[in-house]
Amino acid sequence: MFALQDEEKKVEYLELIYDLVFVYMVGRNNAILSHFENGFVSADAFVAYILCTLSIIQIWNFTTFYINMFGRNGVRDHVFLLVNMYLMYFIGESTRLDWAAYQMQYHVAWALILVNIGLQYVIELRNHQADVWNRVLIKRMAAILFIEAAIALSASFLPQAAVAPVSFAAVFAGIILTVAGRSKSPANIIDFMHLTERAMLYVVFTFGEMIIVISAYFVGDGSFDWNVIYFSLMGFLIVAGLFVSYEIIYDHLLDREKEDSGMLYMIIHIFIIFALGCITVALEFMREPEVALMPKIIFITVSIIAYFAFLFCTGGYAKNTCAPDAAFILKMLASAAVFAALMMAFRQNMMVNIFVTAVYVWSIVLVLYRAQKKYKASEHIC
Repeated sequence: MFALQDEEKKVEYLELIYDLVFVYMVGRNNAILSHFENGFVSADAFVAYILCTLSIIQIWNFTTFYINMFGRNGVRDHVFLLVNMYLMYFIGESTRLDWAAYQMQYHVAWALILVNIGLQYVIELRNHQADVWNRVLIKRMAAILFIEAAIALSASFLPQAAVAPVSFAAVFAGIILTVAGRSKSPANIIDFMHLTERAMLYVVFTFGEMIIVISAYFVGDGSFDWNVIYFSLMGFLIVAGLFVSYEIIYDHLLDREKEDSGMLYMIIHIFIIFALGCITVALEFMREPEVALMPKIIFITVSIIAYFAFLFCTGGYAKNTCAPDAAFILKMLASAAVFAALMMAFRQNMMVNIFVTAVYVWSIVLVLYRAQKKYKASEHIC
């Protein structure tokens, strides 16, 4: 039978070191969007950004699941993770606007990383001779990784026009096959608490990139400039509000002791992290005069609404008294509609729309804070 988790799995030093290469990748991915065409990001740049961001987050996801279930922080884990870190640099160097011109380097490295993770599952089979559930799960995960690796590798040899569709097919094949196998995975071989901590850490270093970006809001000539103070304050409040909203859910509302396979939770985080990356770039665009007004207003509005939408999708993992109900969902939809309408109405006035953004973000923080207080009150009564 499958093994039960006896105690909470701790995030290891090795995992934190491994994450550092993904900090580098966040910056490389965001740099793709610095190429403008007709007042906004070119279509090629945006497609490359979406693909490169999703593929990197997915690699991190696959690695995290393996370590969560079977990682022992031993020599084998060190060797395989360090090999993947090395290969990630080839992906990083290929992550650029003309990434398709580096298709061989990008896709061979991507495929080798997936094969590397798959081989760890194959080797792990010998430790589960009598564990029927574990053997089935191991074989399924290895098959998913090898299938995606084969699709990614095939993109190395295709005409450039076909590279992007095949690369997206690889990413979504991994997602779909993983979701399809989710219902067949016993929840109690997963340490859900460890998964939530790993996802939180990825969110934190994504926020780190955002903090670097808003440093540009503080740039001035050294004199007392109300314009610099105003925009820097609004930018800081937006980032702080986004961070606090995640913190309240993670620290106070999330049921981290839940028995769950964690697949859906991690897939939701792929899109939370993707939305945060878009917000980071959108905040950078707000200071770029060469970016057309309407596209950048739409971009920051959609990115922030998407972040909260996916954040609220984690409500299925909330503590019993904290799960969002229909009234909460309607309230959030209404506030998002008002936010979008105000952003469009004041699109010509940057001072107003950045203020509206800060107010919207902190209104969500207030709603979440009230939910936190309500939960604490109910817990005290019990």
